[in-house]
Amino acid sequence: MIVLPRLTTDCTIFVGPSVSRMVDLASAQHKICAHYRPKSFVSDLLGCTRNARRCVYKPSMAIAPRTVVEHVLDRLAQTGAEHVFGVPGDYSFPITDAVCRDARLQWVGCSNELNAAYMADGYARVRGIGVLTTTFGVGELSALNGIAGACAERVPVVHLVGMPSVAAQARRAVIHHTLGDGDFSAWAAMSERVSCATSILTVQNAASEVDRCLAAARTYSRPVYLGIPADVAEMPLSALAPPMSTQPSVKESSDKETLHAAVDAILERIASARSSCVLVGAIVVRLGLRAETMQFVDRSGLPFASMWMDKSTLDETHAQFCGMYSGALINDEVRDFVEGCDLVINLGALLSDINTGIYTARLDRMRSVTISRSTVSVGAAVYRDVHMRDVLRELTARCTRCSGCSWPTVHGLGAPVGSGDGPILAGYLFPAIESFLREGDQMFAETGTISMGLLAARMPKGADFINQALWGSVGWAVSAGIGGAFADPTRRTIIVTGEGALQFGPQEMGTAARLGIAPIIIVVNNAGYLTERILCTDPDMEYNDVQPWKYDALPNAFGCEGWRSTRVQTCGQLRTALLEASSEQCGTLIEVVAPRDDMPVVGSSIRAFLQSLRGESTTASSEVK
Repeated sequence: MIVLPRLTTDCTIFVGPSVSRMVDLASAQHKICAHYRPKSFVSDLLGCTRNARRCVYKPSMAIAPRTVVEHVLDRLAQTGAEHVFGVPGDYSFPITDAVCRDARLQWVGCSNELNAAYMADGYARVRGIGVLTTTFGVGELSALNGIAGACAERVPVVHLVGMPSVAAQARRAVIHHTLGDGDFSAWAAMSERVSCATSILTVQNAASEVDRCLAAARTYSRPVYLGIPADVAEMPLSALAPPMSTQPSVKESSDKETLHAAVDAILERIASARSSCVLVGAIVVRLGLRAETMQFVDRSGLPFASMWMDKSTLDETHAQFCGMYSGALINDEVRDFVEGCDLVINLGALLSDINTGIYTARLDRMRSVTISRSTVSVGAAVYRDVHMRDVLRELTARCTRCSGCSWPTVHGLGAPVGSGDGPILAGYLFPAIESFLREGDQMFAETGTISMGLLAARMPKGADFINQALWGSVGWAVSAGIGGAFADPTRRTIIVTGEGALQFGPQEMGTAARLGIAPIIIVVNNAGYLTERILCTDPDMEYNDVQPWKYDALPNAFGCEGWRSTRVQTCGQLRTALLEASSEQCGTLIEVVAPRDDMPVVGSSIRAFLQSLRGESTTASSEVK
């Protein structure tokens, strides 16, 4: 049988009548594994006679991979995936074996399935698609928290689950990784709720179902679930698979009449407003609409702001960026500007508790336009079956540039405040990290006080700030950041986390070192769960404490040869450590020892707000403000 991956131009193929041959098509990416059979299969597929030695292949011809799992991997490679994250298991051996045989894909074995799911999530945020494989039951359930987070945050992760054979399922066998009741459907049903498409593959449906699920992942930017029974994985497809569609997603088109009406209504609102601004949501990145959004902003001349989970969606050095908006929690000047505008155009920003500053945002629906993936709301009017891509393009083509607009100037966090031999307070730590950043960086920030402290940092041109503000699974950042580093090793990856979060899953530092990935990891050690100390009524409760680790010794413990690791306790030591990290090309861990109760401004605001709701007296943070 023949595998013809990634052939995009007509080419000549030479085959012999009785031998297997690898034909190199001038590129390591374009190879044909022609396992020739003496019968006419090769000739029939390629459109040549049985004894011919020269055939012409055209990309429009149907392609038949050897097995179901090879078809799955071929499609994944065509979507842009180059790595598969996971943990092996006996039911998933056919999948992992095939991954290791495929020259286009690299297997990334992880320490556990949850970390693997986080890594696939981080990878997908950078690459546009992530792939995770686990074994049935114990493996997939271990990964489910990570998959749910990807669903919540609209991240397209493909979850390949190796299942028991069809024969074992048919006889309701009592086998390992089950509840012993002969039911093999429960785990897929659990994943269905956090996936935009699911399928249990068969020989008959694989050719169509794989494409359906991958198209759904691209269209809706959410996870998909592919269950592959162990015996089915190694069976040949029952039918030829057509070439993969070059379309980026499920075919969707806006209703033209509704689209024009929606855009007319938006333009009328913009024209009548004395002041307008745009709130840019992370969904524009998930849907691949960053360029279209930037074109609209440039053409309209409107200022734009970002909310917590949407930070760095657009370039924060852009002249029209007016800052971060999080209700009453962060910047009064930005808050007054956004809430004082006659019109706020919401491009997919989610009005969640975190994004709205614990619902302190005051956004009048009647003075708002909301453009979602497939719906537009203008005041109380709702326009359905109009897609964001079409709305942005139409707006850009028809809008006129705003004149006489003014908006706040973005200052970032300012200079670090602290002395060389003084303790590392939030007023020094987070501005120092901001100063450390450079163009093109990708920063993964842990949920909680880390994101609070960096929220107002101004990201350099081309730099991305990536967090998990909606799902908020503690411990996500390290694994997700390493996954992001795999996705684009040409960029510098910086991971900022707390020591409590690090204890959830530090092992993937070893995975990174094993495969040559060199992130910079900054661990803020403030003696426990500072976020919980902010949120709970009594910050001294013992459940907020964690066992002290020797964090600077972790890279050595995990076999990270050549990594630099250091522990800093003063501002001067931190400055030196960051300078060294800037000049080195190796993996780095910096443990930053900080006072237990010191917190960033946003943390202080949240604590004061919650205390006021509870009728408690407020106390000031120790941070220099």
